[in-house]
Amino acid sequence: MTTLASGTDTLIRDALTVLQPGFTGTTAPDWLLRRLGEGLASVGLFGRNIASPDQLAALTAQLRAERDDVLVAIDEEGGDVTRLEVRSGSSFPGNHALGAVDDVELTQQVAHELGRRLAACGVNLNWAPSADVNSDPRNPVIGVRSFGADTDLAARHTAAYVTGLQSAGVAACTKHFPGHGDTAVDSHHALPRIDVHAEVLTERELTPFRAAIAAGTRAVMSAHILVPALDPDRPATLSRRILTGLLRDELGYDGLITTDGMEMRAIADTYGIERGSVLAIAAGADAICVGGGLADDATVLRLRDALVAAVRSRELPEERLAEAADRVRALARWAATSGRPAESAHGTEIGLHAARRALTVTAAPGLGSPDTFEPLTEPPYVAALTPVANIAVGDETPWGVAAELVHLLPGTVTGSFSAGDGPQSAAGESAGRAALEAAGRRRIVAVVRDEHRHPWMASALDTLLAARPDTVVVEMGVPQAAPRGALHIATHGAARVCGRAAAEVIAGVTGL
Repeated sequence: MTTLASGTDTLIRDALTVLQPGFTGTTAPDWLLRRLGEGLASVGLFGRNIASPDQLAALTAQLRAERDDVLVAIDEEGGDVTRLEVRSGSSFPGNHALGAVDDVELTQQVAHELGRRLAACGVNLNWAPSADVNSDPRNPVIGVRSFGADTDLAARHTAAYVTGLQSAGVAACTKHFPGHGDTAVDSHHALPRIDVHAEVLTERELTPFRAAIAAGTRAVMSAHILVPALDPDRPATLSRRILTGLLRDELGYDGLITTDGMEMRAIADTYGIERGSVLAIAAGADAICVGGGLADDATVLRLRDALVAAVRSRELPEERLAEAADRVRALARWAATSGRPAESAHGTEIGLHAARRALTVTAAPGLGSPDTFEPLTEPPYVAALTPVANIAVGDETPWGVAAELVHLLPGTVTGSFSAGDGPQSAAGESAGRAALEAAGRRRIVAVVRDEHRHPWMASALDTLLAARPDTVVVEMGVPQAAPRGALHIATHGAARVCGRAAAEVIAGVTGL
């Protein structure tokens, strides 16, 4: 391990230790290596940092050559939110698909295999799983990232995921405390608010977090949400009542608390990242996540200096900062000694196996059972009705069924259609007509994502199905809208393996 630079005092080291910054590029920049030598203990990786497993392993080795116990964190939920496979789509279905299967052993196996792949690349902290109960179907940011709307289901699968991931030597970071499921606002853009009684929060939102704590989750991530029943003044990330009073004292959690990204507008637009970081540490957070958007040395220095200044002005108790830094180092020690597991006994195809089991296949009313569906034998036209991707998912990860259908039905053609501007119903009708024209005589496969949240998408389907009732509909979001189409396939997520599983049904090919 590199010796800390001479003249770097304990306060500055502690301030660096609690930061989890990001950076740009596929190799570590000089400034990052220098900060690791001065006390920085964590680094966050994003899709922009990853080109291949070999490159990622070389990058993490580069970081460990500077500091051998560095925490290398990543936002790898599997499913829609993937960084390991950001350009191809994930080999693992996400939480909603696992919840649809409701086999906790399968969830544990999927999490273990995902963790094994992370560990093999040198990643030892995963900002996952999402323990949010997706109780508001309008939720624009959680959705298929949740195991579901049922509290008990979310709790048992959260615990299974934590157990599986950590058995692979990768620390789980259960999120977004105290629960981001009952919101209709994305905290990347604004500050969401949950207005329910404390009793509802206790029984619904907190239950999966209790399960995660009981399972031994090594980290918990706070949510940038206002919960007046718990604290009417400050969002959870900045609330001592929530992070210390509730999570530490009431729930008995003693592991690492990290924040969600501090540059998210729910915090940055109201408090600014410097003041927000000081308030978060004072409230009980131990690590400051930043770097999804702000990813440079200047950001690290701004936050370091803000924490040091807050201690020196007595706004932030020095012992609180020291306690936070100690928790970061304790997790780093656990991760450095946890080892790397061998290949899973259940095999690397566990993700596709889970995606197949997660499918819900429904025939249109009056057309009998799905068993009467005649698989396609000619290449279809795939009309992808594409919503704006939320920031957590990103728009660089491909989704849908077309790429998988091309392998099974060569010659498959696809087009993407969106709402555009103007009234939703008119935009949907226009998209539907455009898809019909582009399809010509080909059989249509319409792919949607959260139809229930997008009126234009429902209108586009109305137009398609009125003209072509033999259209196959594939729902790759939360299947809240009523099934329709000659065949309706709910995948419960848009991971690559979910598209593969749906394509197999459409083409009548299984078990490949």
